[in-house]
Formats: sequence, structure tokens, C-alpha cells
Amino acid sequence: MGAINRNEESHTPKGQKGGSKKSFFKDFLLTLLATTISIALTFGVAAIIDYNKKQADKREIVMMVMYDMYNTLQDVAEADSMIHQAIDAQLKFAEDTTTFQQNRFALALLAPRLNYTETVEQIFSSSIETIDTLGNVLFAENVSQFYQTRKQYRSMVCDSLVAELTDYGATNSLKNTLTFYYVPYVVMSGGFQLNMQRLFEQCKRMMEVTDEQLDAYRKKRESLEEDKSQREAEDALFHEATETNRKLIEAVKKLNLD
Repeated sequence: MGAINRNEESHTPKGQKGGSKKSFFKDFLLTLLATTISIALTFGVAAIIDYNKKQADKREIVMMVMYDMYNTLQDVAEADSMIHQAIDAQLKFAEDTTTFQQNRFALALLAPRLNYTETVEQIFSSSIETIDTLGNVLFAENVSQFYQTRKQYRSMVCDSLVAELTDYGATNSLKNTLTFYYVPYVVMSGGFQLNMQRLFEQCKRMMEVTDEQLDAYRKKRESLEEDKSQREAEDALFHEATETNRKLIEAVKKLNLD
């Protein structure tokens, strides 16, 4: 028998060695691909969640601001109506002077007022991050201009008119009542109102807010505010009852001591 080739016994054939290397690289690539996909999915899902949250936050800020602007316009319309009602009262006094003494303080009661809280404005203007979140610089500029106009309306129309009515003594006599000049305030009030309405409508278009969406948000907010008011009223009643009970206990103790 021929001699056995020990090299053939102790070494793996070349074909098998090549196949082993290919299998190793194949497994390595599959593992690498699976890891890469897993990382991509993890970060991708996190990015999607973060994006959706930012979009939801953005929409909430937009709706909150639009709702505040809407309420302001309602209040401005009411203040403007007061000015026109005061002029109507002047005309009635002129037509029938005998009614003046009985209704002399009508003008004071019809003085325009604009009461509002600046909570939403402060939230909106508190940091540049809020404006950046909105992703619309023109919207931010319009909102800032709207709030500035609101301040001007209260100062230049409401506060100035009330101060002038007082200084002029408009309710002191029929003559003062009939000669008080409302025209400048009618012009200013109407101008401010038109400008604020224009800014409001532009903001609605820019942020694609429909009347239906705004109405739905308004109803939701009013419902929440009613619930809050009810809870506050219930808390007040509870505290009042607790305080009454405490006083009653103290009174009973004093009676026992006596």
C-alpha cells in the first residue's frame, strides 16, 4: 500500500476553507445589517414621535393664540358698540331734554372698557423658542402686532375716553353732555378694529385654521373653563362650610367652659 499523505489528513481542503470564510462574512454582514436596521428603527421611531409631538404642540399654541385673538375681537366690538350707544344717548337727550336729569349718568355707564388677561400673550412672547416652534415668522409678527394694537386700543380709546369724559364733566350738565365730541374716538375705534380683524384673518389663513376648527376649540375651552369655575365654586363652598364648622366647635367649647 502506498504511503499516506499526512498533509491531506491534517489540513482542511481549500474548497472547504473558502466556504467557511464566506459563511463567516455572510453571518457578519447579516448581523451588521440587522443591528443597523434595529438602530435606524429605534432612532426613526423616536424621531417620528418627537416630530408628531412638536406638531401637536405647534397646533395647540396656534389654536390657543387664535382663540385669544377671537375673544379680543369680541371685546373690542363690544367697546366700539358702547361708543355708538353713547352717541345715540346724546341724540335722545337733544330730542327730549327733559330726560337728561333722570338719565344723566348714561354716558358714564356707556364708557368703553377693554378687560383682558395677558396670559396667552406672555406664553407666546416668553421665549424665541415658542416662535421658532411655530415655524412661521410672519405669523409671529402678526400676532405680536395684534397684541400691540390691543394695548393701543385700551390706552388710546378706552382709557383716554373715560379720562376725557371725567375731565370734561360730561355728566355735570346737559350742555356738557351734548357738546362732548365723540367723533375722534369713533374713528380710532373703527380703525383699530379693522386692523385687528385683518391681522386675525391673515393668521387664520397662514396657519390654515378654519372657522369650524376655531369654533370647536372655543367650545372645548369654554367647557373646560366652566368645569374649572364649578370646581372653584365647590372648593369655596367647602372651605366656607369648614370655617363655619370650626367657629361652631369653638363656640360650643366656650359654652362648655362656662
